[in-house]
Amino acid sequence: MKYITTWSIKPENMKAVIKRFQEADMKIPGVTMTRFHAMGTGRGFSLVESDDPVAVARLASFWSDLVDQQTVAVVGDAEIAAALK
Repeated sequence: MKYITTWSIKPENMKAVIKRFQEADMKIPGVTMTRFHAMGTGRGFSLVESDDPVAVARLASFWSDLVDQQTVAVVGDAEIAAALK
């Protein structure tokens, strides 16, 4: 399953986010993630892939004290086309 997480860093947490980003091992077993940063804005999104929704929740909780985020399940064109038949 694929998920998109959009996030924005709370301005008062910027230094803490940078420190955690640089120092923490953010690998969650069963989760593949690619992050994209809107440079200079404190916002971005992640494409997350996992068959384990609990692992996805674990990833979200890793940042929940410092950033505002929303995670939604997504499907590609082929999957949505099949669902619309």
